[in-house]
Amino acid sequence: PNWDLFDRSLEKIVSISASIASSTFTHAVGKVVNFDSRAWLGANPSQVVDYFRWRQSDATRCALNGWCYWKLREAGKNTREATAMLDGKSVAFKNELLFQYGINFNELPTWQRRGVGLYWEEYNKPGYNPLTQKEVVVTRRRVKVDEELPIKDAYGDFIRTIVLNYSPR
Repeated sequence: PNWDLFDRSLEKIVSISASIASSTFTHAVGKVVNFDSRAWLGANPSQVVDYFRWRQSDATRCALNGWCYWKLREAGKNTREATAMLDGKSVAFKNELLFQYGINFNELPTWQRRGVGLYWEEYNKPGYNPLTQKEVVVTRRRVKVDEELPIKDAYGDFIRTIVLNYSPR
């Protein structure tokens, strides 16, 4: 690319991206929030698939913990009490805790349990070529926001397809 921001230092650009996201979101909602960002290098498609599968599993674990924690806080527990009540507890315990509050974790929207995927998708767009004065169909790319990600092996296959079909532009 033709830019020299921070001498094109990846580490600096990654750290600034988290700062920009944090400050923009904080300003928009009026509450202090923090984002982090990182760069990770996968040496081959298998490592990329493994990494994304781990990230999805971690997102699910964090979502379950988050739901439990905030339900306990809403029930009057302070930070320490809520944290202590969840420390070392099993997934079954946490699901049962939520069920006591009328929440079935597995029935929450998929994006709340597994996260959201952002990736390029191609689509056809009708257009007009003024040089030939003919209607044409062109292929374009846009960022797809996917709130219904598959899980486990299906997610691995999904990521593998994206990785193997990726072509930078």
